[in-house]
Amino acid sequence: MIVVNLDVMMAKRKMSLSQLSEKVDITLANLSILKNNKAKAVRFSTLEAICAALDCQPGDILEFVPDEEAEP
Repeated sequence: MIVVNLDVMMAKRKMSLSQLSEKVDITLANLSILKNNKAKAVRFSTLEAICAALDCQPGDILEFVPDEEAEP
């Protein structure tokens, strides 16, 4: 399973969801879905915009966790 650590990077950059939403021009609802690990997919263009806004790499946001270690 892929875990999205967007909240961790946002905290490290002291950026709120609404600030990130403005910077990357993505709705709060869609960012919230991504942040809460409810997204089924993410566009590379979205990932690129988030990485640019948070000055990070995709691997800082996305993490692979084997299913037996994943949260229920």
